[in-house]
Order: sequence, then structure tokens, then C-alpha cells
Amino acid sequence: WTGAPHGCAEAELKEFSPHYRRQYSVVFFSQVQDELEQQKEKIKQLLKQRGPPKAGEVLYEEQVLHFDYTRKWKERYMVVLALMTVLFQTFVKGVPPLHKLLPTGGTVLTTEEKYMAMVDQCFPVSETNYVKEEFAPPTIGMPGQFPVYLRLPYRRDYYFCFRQEARQDAFLSILSDCIRHQNQDFLKKKTVEVQAFLKAVHLYRQEKGRYDSWNMLIGSDVRVLANLVMEELLPSLEKDMLPHLKAKKTERKRVWFATIEAAYILVQECLLEGLSVLKEECKTAACQQEVLIRSDMDLILHSRTYLEGKLRASVSEPAEKFCSEGVQPYLASILEELMGPISSGFQEARLLSDNQMDQLCQDFQEGGVTDKLKQLSKPNLLSCYQRINSLHDQLHDLQERFGFSNISNLVHSTQIDLQQLIENAAYSFELLLYKAKENSTDNVGSAMEKSRHMVLKQYDYDSSTVRKRIFQEALVAITLPHIKKNLAPTCKTDLQGLEQFIDADYSNFVHVENIYEGILLQSLGKEVSKGTELLF
Repeated sequence: WTGAPHGCAEAELKEFSPHYRRQYSVVFFSQVQDELEQQKEKIKQLLKQRGPPKAGEVLYEEQVLHFDYTRKWKERYMVVLALMTVLFQTFVKGVPPLHKLLPTGGTVLTTEEKYMAMVDQCFPVSETNYVKEEFAPPTIGMPGQFPVYLRLPYRRDYYFCFRQEARQDAFLSILSDCIRHQNQDFLKKKTVEVQAFLKAVHLYRQEKGRYDSWNMLIGSDVRVLANLVMEELLPSLEKDMLPHLKAKKTERKRVWFATIEAAYILVQECLLEGLSVLKEECKTAACQQEVLIRSDMDLILHSRTYLEGKLRASVSEPAEKFCSEGVQPYLASILEELMGPISSGFQEARLLSDNQMDQLCQDFQEGGVTDKLKQLSKPNLLSCYQRINSLHDQLHDLQERFGFSNISNLVHSTQIDLQQLIENAAYSFELLLYKAKENSTDNVGSAMEKSRHMVLKQYDYDSSTVRKRIFQEALVAITLPHIKKNLAPTCKTDLQGLEQFIDADYSNFVHVENIYEGILLQSLGKEVSKGTELLF
């Protein structure tokens, strides 16, 4: 069966490559245009931001009980590095890590019942789901009362337990943080490679009639493509393999999930090499195109404007009509559902930060600033995150109306924004304190109070700016796929044949699909701006 994953990965990459090549040229052109016209995005924020941590910086280290592949509990030394990778090590210095875990797409659970329910949902044959097997570590004999189950898509799951609830809480916090950042950080990069990849994935899926927000758009480009391949591969594996599994009923799940993991590894190995070659080819082509872009910028823009005019003549009216009738009436209610959890999470974080700064001002003694500030920059935001996490309950109706199911992406992205804002507040307070110590040695306490009030004022401004962006991006993410899907039957025919209006020399940089989406975004953007401008 090993040939199936490899062949499926090669076929998927071959289909995907033309989309990526086109979008690489388009994004590269836009980058050069911004450079020449100095149209760099400027979002003014008042709080100071600390530089990124060093790659090897340790964020968490702890001795944990891990249920390993021998199905025995063993003590391991766990280290979480700044890149949000989790390393399991022995207690021997200088020995390489036993495991390197990237918990992309992971779900963290703390009860066996919820974990096994999720396992059952992922196993395709419902008639065997009733089988109670030793899939998770047995509760009897568990060396601690506080378990943690980490469910991972297409990979083996991980099990941990702790003897103290406080240590479990600390572990849950850092593990959830790792999952958020592993899901989001790569795809938030503004590089040509990443932005071209994202655009290509959206258009590639739309070509196949998939307009929905995709909840497996997480992690690196290789992992995202592997997730695409697995969606195609799983039905055939289920059809060809499951009926012929020779394992006993109690082992069928284990064999199935082991097979899925092996397929996923093979797919990623194949894609890693193929995608690396593709990216290098695009980078080389872009370097060769740069001279033409810079010399003919005005002509390329004229070609794009001409095509946009042709498109507007046919799609603007139906797009604006659908936006005003099929989207605009619902924007206010969606915004209201978004605002509650997000604003309460940001407000609680502000209160937490304020209390910590206030306590620091009260307890201040010479030489004690550094340790206190470390606590300030790493507050426990769990309750704030839980408020934002309630978006899952608030937005459940969006699946039926707009086909939007990727709430986890919105939740994780918002939680990362909040975390960054709180870290900025702590760093800004730290800078102001050191400045106060230098300039007013006689009354440091008063200077600390002034610093605290200044930081809170800056936090309020930045919080408003960040939340406005979050709301606008969320409204677009929820409704744009719905607009495109509904307009496709009528507007797709209008897009066909328009390539003839693009100058052949500039066809790498001007694409019908990109301009079409730009027109839809403008129509939607007007409605979105009306709703959010009233709030901020």
C-alpha cells in the first residue's frame, strides 16, 4: 500500500503547482509595487514590542510522566523551546532528545471519556465503535490523578499524567500555547512564499468546488499540502484496507490509526522534496522577472486596470446586490456575537495586567524589579482565553448559514493577538520603570504609578486597534467564501475568456481570479467598514 500515499502526494503536488507558480508571480509583483510606491502597511501601536526570543530559549522545562510506545509510564524531561517545539529527553546530559513533538492541530483533553469519544469520531467504521479497548492508557495503575490526552490529526496521540493539579495546569497552558503557535505562526508570515501559498491553496480548493473555510489550513506549507492529500487518500484507504484488516476487533482501531500515521509520514516526505524544488524554481523565476516588473510597472498596472474595468462591468452589479441582500443584513448580528467573547477576554486581560502592575508598585523595593517583571510578562491568561474560546458556542449557527466551521482558527489567532498585547504592555512598563529609576531617584513609587497609568492608556488604544482588525478580518473570513460560492454559477462564465485582454508579456502578474476576488472584497469591505466604524 506504500505506493498509494506517494502516488497521491505526487499527483496532488502536480495539480497544485500551477496555482502556486501563478500566485508567486502575483505576490512578488505586489511586493515590488509596494516598495516602489512606498505603500507599506502601517498600523500604529503605542506599546513597545520586545524582539523575538532566541531560537534555543527555554520557555518550559519539567519532569513529566509520559505513556510511551511500550505502553508503560516513564519519567521524561520535557523542554519547550521558543519555536514552540516540544522535546522529550532522558536525564543524561548531552544525549539527543528521544522525541520532538510538533503538536500542530492538536486537541487537549483531560478525561478518558472525552478522549475516547473523539477517537471514535475519527474511526470510520461505526459498527466497531462500541468496542472498549486499551487504546488510551488504563486509568487503573495511572501514576497520577491528573491525566492529559493529546489527540493529533493523522499521527499517534500522546498521554501524560501529573500528581499535582497545579503542575497539570502549567503543562496544559504551555501545551495549548504550543498548539496555537504551531497552527498559526507560519501562515502569518508576510513573505512572498507564504502569502503565495495561502492564496494558491484557496484558489486550488475553489477550483474543486470547495469554498468553505478549511479547518486543516494549519502549520507549515508541507503540512497543509499533506492535509490536502490525506483528505483525498483517506476514502480509498478506508475502502481498500478496512475490510481486509486481519486484526481482532479490539485491535482494529490501533492498526487503522498506525496505518494513517505511516501514510501521513510518507506523504510529507514526498511533498517536502517536491515543494522545495517548486519554491526554488519560483524564486529563480521571480528574480528573472524583477527587471521587467521595475521597468514596465506602469504598463503592467494599466493592463491590470483595463482588465478590472472589463470585470467590473459584468460582476459588480450582482456582487453588490448579493452583498446587500445576502450578507449585509446579518453582519450586525455576527459582529455582536464576536464582540462579546473577544472584548470580555481583552478586558479581563487588561484587569489582570493592571492588578499585577499595581501590586508591583505596592511591593516595590530597590533591586526587586527584575523578578517581579518576569512574573508580569508571563501572566496566566487561561481565564481570558476561555472567554475567547466561548466563540465556539456563540458562532455555531454560522455553519448552517455561511458554511463557516473554522472557528478554531479565529479563536487561536485572537488568543495570540491578546497574548502579544499583554507581553507588549509588560515590556512597555519595564522600559518606563528603568527610565523612571534613572530620572527620579527620589520618588520612584510615584514614577511607577505614572508609568502604570500610561501603559494602561496605551493598552486601551492598542486593544481598540487590534480588536477592530480582528472583527473586520473575521467578518470577511466568514462571509467572503459564502459570496464566492453563491456568485460562482453566474459569474464564472463572465471570467472565462478574459485572459485575452491581458498583454502576453504581463500575464504572469495579472490574473483574472485575483482581480475578481479584489472586486468582491471591495463590495464586501464597504459593508464591513460601515459596521465596525460605528464601534471604534
